[in-house]
Amino acid sequence: MEIISTVALISINETLLVQLISFLIFLFLLNRLMIRPLRATMEERDFHIENLEKDIDEATRKAREVTRQVRGQELAVRESAMSLSREREQEGNAEAARLFEETRQEMLRMRQKAEAEIAGKMEEARRQMQVESEALAVAMMEKALDRKVST
Repeated sequence: MEIISTVALISINETLLVQLISFLIFLFLLNRLMIRPLRATMEERDFHIENLEKDIDEATRKAREVTRQVRGQELAVRESAMSLSREREQEGNAEAARLFEETRQEMLRMRQKAEAEIAGKMEEARRQMQVESEALAVAMMEKALDRKVST
């Protein structure tokens, strides 16, 4: 007589029921103690990251606006500086022209004064020469005639 016994890999009995209940309790506890807090932390992190991205976008927008304003102010300041530079250059040119004109006028006055002095000295030299030439002529005539000439 032969005994046939079949050994099954899973036997359905009360231990299976106990294992199923234990597994469900484990899943419940795992969900309560680990998965829910992890999901909450992940959601908080995602919310924080979204807020950071919004803040970064806002800061970038503000930085662009400030950069645009600074560029506008820089252009205004440069234009103002160029305008002031042109004004100073024009003032300098006007002052130089005035100084040149004053110098030219002073040179003309000095020239006229020098010409007047020269003319005066020439006139005085001519008179002196006239006097000396008359005296020399008289002396030469006296010597040539061997007598005294009265003038």
